[in-house]
Amino acid sequence: MSHDLNIVNAAVDAALPTALAELAEMIAIPSVAAKSDSPMQEGAAKVAEFLKKRGFEAELIATFGAPPVVFAQNLSAGPDKPTVLFYNHYDVQPAEPLELWDSDPWTLRIDGDICYGRGTTDDKGHISARLMAIDALLAANNGTLPVNVKFIVEGEEEVTSLHLAQWIDENRDLLNADVTVWEFGGVDHYGTPEIICGLRGIAYIELHVQTIAYDGHSGFIGSLFENAAWRLIWAINSIKGPDGRILIDGHYAPVIPPDDYDRELMEKLPNIEDSLLAEYNMPNFLGDVRGVDAKIQQVFEPTATVCGIGSGWQGEGAKTVLPANAMAKMDFRLVPDMDPETVIAALQKHLIDHGFADVQVHYLGGQRPGRVDPRHPMVKKCIDTARTVYGCEPVVVPLVGGSGPIYPFIKTLGQPVVTCGVGYPGGRAHAPNENLRISDLLLGAKHTAHFMLSLLDA
Repeated sequence: MSHDLNIVNAAVDAALPTALAELAEMIAIPSVAAKSDSPMQEGAAKVAEFLKKRGFEAELIATFGAPPVVFAQNLSAGPDKPTVLFYNHYDVQPAEPLELWDSDPWTLRIDGDICYGRGTTDDKGHISARLMAIDALLAANNGTLPVNVKFIVEGEEEVTSLHLAQWIDENRDLLNADVTVWEFGGVDHYGTPEIICGLRGIAYIELHVQTIAYDGHSGFIGSLFENAAWRLIWAINSIKGPDGRILIDGHYAPVIPPDDYDRELMEKLPNIEDSLLAEYNMPNFLGDVRGVDAKIQQVFEPTATVCGIGSGWQGEGAKTVLPANAMAKMDFRLVPDMDPETVIAALQKHLIDHGFADVQVHYLGGQRPGRVDPRHPMVKKCIDTARTVYGCEPVVVPLVGGSGPIYPFIKTLGQPVVTCGVGYPGGRAHAPNENLRISDLLLGAKHTAHFMLSLLDA
């Protein structure tokens, strides 16, 4: 089936003023999932409002006391037409430290091609791109959509989507579709569109140790009682060796290594080694890897990272105490086909077996990794339409280092996942002065619209 893509592109351009106005409304709602007093219901309702305006049936569905999921659908194309499911999230990261922002993070500020505000790139700007694509298709098709469209927009993505997998499992009939368009995507450092085919998983924990009843005089009791800080350090030291190898028994057993095609795709990715080393002021990577081996190590190997650690006196000057308590935060990045629950159980057994039964493990949440075959026909459609929109050959990324709730879409729903996005490396997601380029917003919306139309082609 042929489509007049020039008409669609012009309709996307015409949709920009509405998109920016709606993005400003979404940015103004500080829907921070990590804060209990955030207006999450208001954030969800705003998304539902915009979808209803476009002819969708939209509702807010409770998720076991957590922020509601927005579910919306427009099935007017008919049962003989394909269905696309969009996954997005309306929650955002905290804006603090506020003093590092150049303007109010909850007010959309436009400076030339750049829009600033918390959520502009992660993920409210991506919601705007989807809405622009829908507006364009409605305008180009006499007020009707050529394909069926469903949305699931959650409010816990930034806190590991704690309840989403269960919600999807219980509502799988609602979510039946031919393909899921993921919540992110965009271009690399060279402006080349990236087609991302997988995400690592994560298991996030806190480790807690208590020895004596309260902090004591280090000179008086330091030779008599166990130091909680040292106790925790020794426990953590047992988890990973100096070579970076994780020492938990069986940790690597489920790992599926990259195949030859994965390696071929990774070799084609831009080489940003020197810029990474310069940015982080480091002489080399772990193991002194370079080239494609560095790219593969970055995403295809599991990690155990100490994200934060605290104990005893940390104020100015000296205070000679024997700490009673110590705590560390850790994340384990998981690769296919690892499972966070299995990793945590193995960690607990590891600590017991190594004499650290007193170290408490608090599991804060996790997600399984997930991948789509880069050769899947839907991925090919995404590649082909990106090539048309951006005017260059896209790069296909088999797996990225970050995590997200991709597993239930692939495994529970059995759907391929593709990316058509508006992000770019300078977007500062999760950081002060988060931003979005309007030019990328337009390209991401056009890619989304073109991909939707490609579902009609055999």
